[in-house]
Amino acid sequence: MRKPYVILVGSASGIGKSTISAELAKKLEIKHLLETDFIREIVRGIIGEEYAPALHKSSFDAFTVLRNKQNFDTNDELINAGFVEHASFVIPAIEKVISRAISDYDDVVIEGVHLVPGLIDIDKFKNDASIHFFVLESSEENHKDRFVKRAMQIHRGGKQLEYFSENRVIHDFLVKKANENNVKVVNTQTVDGTVQNMLTSITETCKTVMLKNTVDELADVVDIIINKHGGVIEDVTYLVPGFREPLTRKVDASDPDKTKKFIESLRNKPEIKEDFEYLYNLSNNIRGNKICASDKKTLENIIKDLDSKGYLYAEEEIKEK
Repeated sequence: MRKPYVILVGSASGIGKSTISAELAKKLEIKHLLETDFIREIVRGIIGEEYAPALHKSSFDAFTVLRNKQNFDTNDELINAGFVEHASFVIPAIEKVISRAISDYDDVVIEGVHLVPGLIDIDKFKNDASIHFFVLESSEENHKDRFVKRAMQIHRGGKQLEYFSENRVIHDFLVKKANENNVKVVNTQTVDGTVQNMLTSITETCKTVMLKNTVDELADVVDIIINKHGGVIEDVTYLVPGFREPLTRKVDASDPDKTKKFIESLRNKPEIKEDFEYLYNLSNNIRGNKICASDKKTLENIIKDLDSKGYLYAEEEIKEK
């Protein structure tokens, strides 16, 4: 029997997590979608402002009521300390909600700024649930654009816009904590692309295929897998003569921005391209690629497109994950 899904989607305010979480829940046909802001309001009704002033502020201005402001060397440290104290009051209630969902065997998507990697204990749920934790990131320009639109939509433009820089500090803090705690960071370029990326991690529909292409053709391969179909390249295996075991590199390439920068580095930095060409030549331009997609049909379409371009090696060995 499949374990119930517990999907956590965290980010700073204005990144787009509510829209993305709703679409993700729809794709997975999960009826329970909760915002941590609602859970926070319940906790506020139990713990008074005099006992927890940070809880009764917003995540981005909780630092203004800290009693030990003088103990922080930088403004960013102060902002993050206020944010952590604010979130710390909400997380025990979030964990109770997760426990209840698991005991009722209900799938649930929980989204909100209070989902801080390293602060919420997801390990205690892993034996009983299929738990997936994501932190969404965005460029500062895109974040600001979404932030302004959201502030106007909820009619709190003045206060929201005044604290954009604080929200950006929280954004960077959440991404940093995600990287430290092995939580997947997903770039929010488009809603569809972001959801496809998350579904790929959740469903884990993967195959290892043998591809044959040059370094110059790598941009086209990446474009088919990542940009066109929202897939992920997890591992690359080189069959190098003289080695008993294949040379395997963990790649985990899924972010269009990061892969674009990598391809540009191959074009603009000859020394990097030379290193790759040397490795490709050793393996006769043939390598295994573990490719993952959001569902079986998408994975089949990726392989079909690679084959139509002549990149699928004629003697490929395909392994089901």
